Amino acid sequence: MAVNLEDAAGRDGAGMATRMLSSWEQNASAWTDAVREQRIASRRNGTDAAILEAVLRCRPASALDVGCGEGWLARELAERGCRVAGIDASPSLIASAQRLGGAAFAVSTYAGMADRVDALGAPFDLAVCNFSLLEEDLAPALATIAHATRDRLVVQTVHPWTACGDEPYADGWRVETFAGFGSDFVAPMPWYFRTLASWLDAIGDAGFRIERIEEPIDRESGKPLSLLMTAAIANVPGKR
Repeated sequence: MAVNLEDAAGRDGAGMATRMLSSWEQNASAWTDAVREQRIASRRNGTDAAILEAVLRCRPASALDVGCGEGWLARELAERGCRVAGIDASPSLIASAQRLGGAAFAVSTYAGMADRVDALGAPFDLAVCNFSLLEEDLAPALATIAHATRDRLVVQTVHPWTACGDEPYADGWRVETFAGFGSDFVAPMPWYFRTLASWLDAIGDAGFRIERIEEPIDRESGKPLSLLMTAAIANVPGKR
């Protein structure tokens, strides 16, 4: 992931989150093409297969795909007999997902997700967040996920040690330029970098217990492609 902290310096979290959502909407067509044409090397080299395997290992009958994008993972799970609902904050990405169908898709920000999950069929056996937890404050989204999920949470994200690059190993906003994904991306995307400890704290504070941590390895470089965590529901106040 390309990193440019200069653009992010001095910006408040709410402003950065707004810029992030705007970036996804502006880049929706380019992202859909990049995913469906398999242009992204890390996905070809293992992250797509890793998240699919991790979810299927849990044998869910139903799943909520949080930050589903153009819907590839929801479709893959649905083809294997899982009832799937996907949400994303980008109307254009959801429109792309709906055109191919295969699952229920709805537009929703993470802040507004609590009002949508019941209509989409909650509770679900499992929630999956595939490179989609990019905001600074994850507590509201994870709390809603915990409420809407019976059993497990599966999260795949950039590997903190490789994504850190030359910057300090500390939580903070970074900027993705999409330079390696093709020339059609028009808007850089702010995203919030987390250390491994911060990831474990955020998931644990939401009432989940980490069961498994995986680090899919790039066969070409020998470096980790991602951080993949499977967590089980622990004790969540107000759990249905």
